[in-house]
Amino acid sequence: MDPTAQQTQDPARRAVELTRTGTGRYTARNAAGAEIAFGTGEDLLSPVELLLAALAGCSSVGVDTATSRSAQPTRFRVAATGHEVVEEGARRLDGLHLSFDLAFPDDDGGRKAAGLVERLIALAHDKHCTVSRTVEHGAPVGHDVAVALEDPAGREP
Repeated sequence: MDPTAQQTQDPARRAVELTRTGTGRYTARNAAGAEIAFGTGEDLLSPVELLLAALAGCSSVGVDTATSRSAQPTRFRVAATGHEVVEEGARRLDGLHLSFDLAFPDDDGGRKAAGLVERLIALAHDKHCTVSRTVEHGAPVGHDVAVALEDPAGREP
């Protein structure tokens, strides 16, 4: 499985590759080689927490990029929350919410940046944040499976 090969063929395709690094531990890697470890354990973000981080991060990128042209923030925090719902044994999140806590210097550039924030957050929600728009609209999740039996040295019999 090579996420870079198919992405080269289709520039609109986004892909990551997940590798198991231990029981309940995984690394996700993109075509550029950036990676993040996650899974179950006290020192790892869970997959649900990664989803919340993706929501917060996606909405933050445009806000940060645009406001930083006028002033660097002195505080930039975004809390992403949701409530776990269990329906007939199946889990999902509901009531997703982002709380932005930003501060800028009290000067002309800071006031200009602060004045852009509300509009930029609305634009992220309505147009620019692929993650929140995908979650809100829903997207089918398909799958395929390949399973092989290998000898302990990692070779197929």
